[in-house]
Parts: sequence; structure tokens; C-alpha cells
Amino acid sequence: MEVNRMPRLRRALGRALVALAVVETGWLSYPAVRVRLFALEETPARRGQRLAAELGCFSCHGPGGGGGTKNPGSEEGTVPAFTERTQMMYVKTTDDLREYVLDGAPRRKREDPDYRARVEKAALRMPAYRSFVTAAQVDDLVAYLRAASGQILPDEALAQRGAELASDLGCFACHGPLGAGGVRNPGSFKGYVPGFWGADFDDLVRSEEELRSWIARGELARVSEHPIGGRFFKRQAIRMPAFQRFIPEMDVDALAAYVRWIRAGTWRPLIR
Repeated sequence: MEVNRMPRLRRALGRALVALAVVETGWLSYPAVRVRLFALEETPARRGQRLAAELGCFSCHGPGGGGGTKNPGSEEGTVPAFTERTQMMYVKTTDDLREYVLDGAPRRKREDPDYRARVEKAALRMPAYRSFVTAAQVDDLVAYLRAASGQILPDEALAQRGAELASDLGCFACHGPLGAGGVRNPGSFKGYVPGFWGADFDDLVRSEEELRSWIARGELARVSEHPIGGRFFKRQAIRMPAFQRFIPEMDVDALAAYVRWIRAGTWRPLIR
């Protein structure tokens, strides 16, 4: 009896291993499989960034809203950026932002004859999107524009230093404006660079020591040495830099303080 049972056990084990291999291949190779099993984290600012791309905003406002597109006839000579604190030159309130999106400019400007004359001279004009976007989409665009503005900053000195470093080191290029969520990252677990706002961060950072490890070393043993997590960590296209090679420990402290400030969320009413 025992002798006859062994071939059946080997066949069953073989089938189980084949099934496991198929599942693993699908898991590793097809992001759509993971999308169905895991919720991909969304934020208003991330949705707003995608919508800005779909509406063609970056065609005029430059890659990532950084400006630089020539605008003959305008006073500035180029289309204004909406990053790096340039918004403060054109926007007084969040309602101003909404009116720029919906009507091309705030009402106070549209009713100003001098402003209208300047607009008429320029080759490129801000479109009015009122007929093309919903109220929820406007909310998302405003959240993105506020997050990208560079004007939402902490009061505490160490976190302020962290905000400056995050800008200088290019953190937002991958992690999204104000850490709202990042760019596509082929080969990674969820297919994108995680942000700082929500559950993705909770999964990846469980303590202050782990946060500092990500910043300083660009990795965490709990993830990089995990039998499954490690596979994704090694095969992802974009990797977290090990900033301890470039900055002193006090700057690691500052970046950690800034991320903690973002996580605290006291700034959230400012993006609505």
C-alpha cells in the first residue's frame, strides 16, 4: 500500500509545484493580476496630475508644470509654470485656481480691460475647461496644483529643511507632488512608486528606524530580503537612491521630519 501511494504523492506534488509556478509567473509578469487582487492607492492630487496630462496642460505649462514653453507676445515671453512657488504671482486664493481651470482666468482679471488687452497680444491663451470637466475633476486638479505649488510648507525648522532637501534632491519627481504618489515603475509590486500619504506607506514603513533606512540606504531588509518582496525589489525599474552617500546624517533627520509632517496631514485643508 505504501509503495503504491508514493507515485501518487509525487504526481500530486508535481502538479502543485507546476500550479505554483504558473501563479508566480502570472503574479510577477502581469501587473493586471495584482491590480485585481490589491487596491492601487489613489489620491486627489494623483488623479489631478493624470487629468492635467490628459487635458494637455503640460503641452503649454511644460513637463511637470515646470514652465518654459515660449509664448510670443506675452509679457513674460513664456507660459507660466505652476510649480516652484510661481503660483503666488498669479493666484491669490483656491477660488482663483478654480476659475483659471474653468474660465481661463479669475473673474477679476477677465473684467480688467488691461488684462484682456495683454491676453489678446499673446500667441497662447489659457483655455476655459468649464465644458470639459466635472466638479470632482476640478477638485482633483486644484488638489494637484496646490500640492505642486511649493507653497505648502511646514513651520518647524527641521521639517522646513527637509522640504528644501526634498525639492533639491528630486524626491517629488518620483513620489509625486507633496508625496501624493509617484510615477509608473515597471516591475515593482504595484507598478508605481509609492507616495507618503496613505496605506502604501504604512505597508513599507513601520517605524522611525525603517523610515531612516529607506532614506539613508534606499532599502529595507524586511522587504529586500523577503522571498517574494525581494523579487519585486530587485526587478523594479526605478529604485530608491541611498542618500547616505550624498547627505550627512542631520539631513536624513530633516527628510524624515518632513515626511512625518506630510504624514500628519495638517496641511490637507490647504489643497481643497
